[in-house]
Amino acid sequence: MEKNIVSSKKDHNPEIEFQKAANRVSVITIIGNLFLSVLKLLAGIIAHSSAMISDAIHSASDVFSTFVVIIGIRLASKKPDKEHPYGHERLECVAAILLAVILFITGLGIGLDALTNILQGNYRDLQVPEVLALIAAIISIVSKEGMYWYTRYYAKKIDSSALMADAWHHRSDAFSSVGALIGIGGARLGFPVMDSAASLVIFVFIAKAALDIFRDAMDKMVDHACDEETERQIRDCVLQNPNVLGIDLLRTRIFGNKIYVDVEIQADLSITLQEAHNIAENVHDDIERSFPKVKHIMVHVNPNDSIQFESH
Repeated sequence: MEKNIVSSKKDHNPEIEFQKAANRVSVITIIGNLFLSVLKLLAGIIAHSSAMISDAIHSASDVFSTFVVIIGIRLASKKPDKEHPYGHERLECVAAILLAVILFITGLGIGLDALTNILQGNYRDLQVPEVLALIAAIISIVSKEGMYWYTRYYAKKIDSSALMADAWHHRSDAFSSVGALIGIGGARLGFPVMDSAASLVIFVFIAKAALDIFRDAMDKMVDHACDEETERQIRDCVLQNPNVLGIDLLRTRIFGNKIYVDVEIQADLSITLQEAHNIAENVHDDIERSFPKVKHIMVHVNPNDSIQFESH
């Protein structure tokens, strides 16, 4: 006995709300990043700070990455069609992977440039940054940290991996601005190489953020199972039905930001086909009601006093 239902509420469309929230956050961060990119680039050039120029490039990459988020979320929100009957949620994971690659390449460019300046050894030729660079770094830290918490809030609210990746992109930019601030301060105290050293530290932070984003997106791309606590809660939900005598099999997989559940339950051998159907339907509805992230549920009913074979 199997039941496969995807329900929708008439009073609102979660996919439309998801896309609207993501677009609103993205537009705000694009405007903020454009402003910061120009500010830091001008400050870096005028104040002679390579760390601040590197930081400006990082902020500029955020603008492009946010466009990737918008496109990825829009594609992921498309309704299922004949060629993609299970929906397009994984396209959001593709967007997150692209963001991770962009983030790493941006950081690598910053790191290589900084390493070149450090290895050349002629630190006296390095220009000492001016106070304007310090001011720009402080403005950037406050702004990017604010963008991080703002984007993170909505990423958690709508459960968007691409938006969460963009939030960490903002946080990595805040880290890079902290590194730039330390480097610029050290250079002004008589250690010009500190400006380049700060850029190298910035690369480490960026690379770490890129790796974390990549791992999370890949987990969702390869049908990774839910965590043990979620599976335990689903199991408890199923067993709350008094007509369920046991669970032979429970499988879960994460598909984009949704969960798919396959469960085989035991029921009394003497019940009718209609009664078995009703039990499966009740189990389906209980899971769907208790776990909003579950998109697809398959319930299979086995007689409890016969040999069970796992179906594939």
